[in-house]
Amino acid sequence: MSDLHAWWDDRYVKYFAACDEIWVAGDVVDETICDRLEATGKTCRIVWGNADPHSMHLRYAKNLRFVADGVSVWMTHIGGYPGKWPREIYAALRNDPPQLFVCGHSHICKAMYDHTLHTLVLNPGAAGTYGQQAVRTLMRFTLDKGEIKDLEVIELA
Repeated sequence: MSDLHAWWDDRYVKYFAACDEIWVAGDVVDETICDRLEATGKTCRIVWGNADPHSMHLRYAKNLRFVADGVSVWMTHIGGYPGKWPREIYAALRNDPPQLFVCGHSHICKAMYDHTLHTLVLNPGAAGTYGQQAVRTLMRFTLDKGEIKDLEVIELA
């Protein structure tokens, strides 16, 4: 999920109940939301976004690179998408492309494949109420022995 902008919805916990991990691609804004997510006992991978307070910059990274169940992942807040990569990350993407790139910022739910980098790009849209998005969204998917599968977009009416 991404772009909560200080909005908590109890359904976050419901929709991620069967998940091993919860990933947040920035702009949480209220650190108590991170505390609530971490209190679920699940592994939480969180990056800070442009609207997050400085205290979150101290607590979380701007970029996370990790491997989960055999899938190389890069998560950041302002990540762009194929053909529109920010200059500051494009060289690193080109030199060491992940299988999965997760970002937020746009509030637009997208799943795209970069055929040049061989990278699946996911932006879960906005889980909060702040912004121009017509529908609040989350994404849920499975990583299994190097494969990314079972992608779901969850709409929060």
